[in-house]
Amino acid sequence: MALAGCPDSFMHHPYYQDKVEQTPRSQQDPAGPGLPAQSDRLTHHQEDDVDLEALVNDMNASLESLYSACSMQSDTVPLLQNGQHARSQPRASGPRSVQPQVSPRQRVQRSQPVHILAVRRLQEEDQQFRTSSLPAIPNPFPELCGPGSPPVLTPGSLPPSQAAAKQDVKVFSEDGTSKVVEILADMTARDLCQLLVYKSHCVDDNSWTLVEHHPHLGLERCLEDHELVVQVESTMASESKFLFRKNYAKYEFFKNPMNFFPEQMVTWCQQSNGSQSQLLQNFLNSSSCPEIQGFLHVKELGKKSWKKLYVCLRRSGLYCSTKGTSKEPRHLQLLADLEDSNIFSLIAGRKQYSAPTDHGLCIKPNKVRNEAKELRLLCAEDEQTRTCWMTAFRLLKYGMLLYQNYRIPQQRKALLSPFSTPVRSVSENSLVAMDFSGQTGRVIENPAEAQSAALEEGHAWRKRSTRMNILGSQSPLHPSTLSTVIHRTQHWFHGRISREESHRIIKQQGLVDGLFLLRDSQSNPKAFVLTLCHHQKIKNFQILPCEDDGQTFFSLDDGNTKFSDLIQLVDFYQLNKGVLPCKLKHHCIRVAL
Repeated sequence: MALAGCPDSFMHHPYYQDKVEQTPRSQQDPAGPGLPAQSDRLTHHQEDDVDLEALVNDMNASLESLYSACSMQSDTVPLLQNGQHARSQPRASGPRSVQPQVSPRQRVQRSQPVHILAVRRLQEEDQQFRTSSLPAIPNPFPELCGPGSPPVLTPGSLPPSQAAAKQDVKVFSEDGTSKVVEILADMTARDLCQLLVYKSHCVDDNSWTLVEHHPHLGLERCLEDHELVVQVESTMASESKFLFRKNYAKYEFFKNPMNFFPEQMVTWCQQSNGSQSQLLQNFLNSSSCPEIQGFLHVKELGKKSWKKLYVCLRRSGLYCSTKGTSKEPRHLQLLADLEDSNIFSLIAGRKQYSAPTDHGLCIKPNKVRNEAKELRLLCAEDEQTRTCWMTAFRLLKYGMLLYQNYRIPQQRKALLSPFSTPVRSVSENSLVAMDFSGQTGRVIENPAEAQSAALEEGHAWRKRSTRMNILGSQSPLHPSTLSTVIHRTQHWFHGRISREESHRIIKQQGLVDGLFLLRDSQSNPKAFVLTLCHHQKIKNFQILPCEDDGQTFFSLDDGNTKFSDLIQLVDFYQLNKGVLPCKLKHHCIRVAL
């Protein structure tokens, strides 16, 4: 019988080898010829046999305590008898046959898996006991455990709602530069404008807008602050693009509604007291029935001809009268619906659509991309009439939502901490002339005194510059060079642009009182031109250079009020209107993205 776990020195003992080989044969074949010699050996080493049998019994008892009866028969018995299985056959009588001797080391190696299997079985049983005592935890990713699914997530394995909904939008500025911005699907036009203001380091005065521009159709409009940019882009053609631009007239109606609509253009279904609050309520209240009426040039669909028709705008849509100025239901014909359409302004109506005037507008359905035949083209007599129609369209379409867009920036300003200064444009501040000649400063309310103060300031600057020149100062602030270049660093100076281009910029950024820009004069190389908007009309004032005591000054009123540079001139007319119809309030700006 082979034993496991015995030392090698004990296994190499000669008596142990004979004992392992001869003891089974003595039990199976006691009448064999070599029996006396074997019994003598056994009696001579009887003490060793008793010790071995005790060791075997102890090992069997320990194994039986670890395994059950079934496992004992299947696992331990063959391993304990692997030395007897080949020798259990009967042997022939006669002299002892020579059998191939197996080294004790090999027998020991065949016996050692007994203990190894026992340890493994203990570990498996212990692991089964631990896992069975734990609560069952469901698998959060069952699809990853299937045989057919790969362990790596594929792009389409997640539902669309869980994927990050982002999109790249390209926005252009007035000077042709562009910027690609990654936005979320729920980002509004106001949010994108604030993001662009932050990225381009502009002043956020709540007048920036996102413009939907269609160059192939000659149309553009300012997006409302609540509109989703991704949704609007889905209705645009490949040639269309977004522009980042100022628009001071976006909410001008809420600031001064009484002077906005001509009295003859507005009618009400009920009596109105004509107050400012009543006018706002009638437009914002969905139960009221305001109506804008008047004559417009209407282009026939599919034709190049224009007709002057009597048109009325209601909440249900835009109608034209087929019989003079009659508004009877049988004489009204629907031209466009307000629900699924937006109103645009024509960029070049005369050239592209043969419009009778330059004050064209268009009602474009959202489903139209490139088809100009489905556009409802209209044309007004003047800019004020066009602005009235476009504003009425927005008010009747959006109502209270448009007023909320106007109130949000004001509410944010009110919520600002008193320790934080709101960021606003300098042109929006209340600028007054101050006199600091005494111990305490005072406000100069008399315009004549303010003009004299400005003249004195200009003379003081000239005296300081002359004194610096006499002393031989090489400062770059030399009056001869400073006054001719310092204005080029200002946002309100637009360089060498034409008269038509300056008017176009003024119209694009809103026809509000006080909107201005400065440019080089085309007729006089040494002069400049101030382009100013007043009462929705654009006027031009030439700034001429004049000399006094060898120094160059600039003046708007033939030398009565002189300024050493254009910056001083602009600062003065922001405080006082002087010979201008109104003060300078907003300046046209172009920002490079």
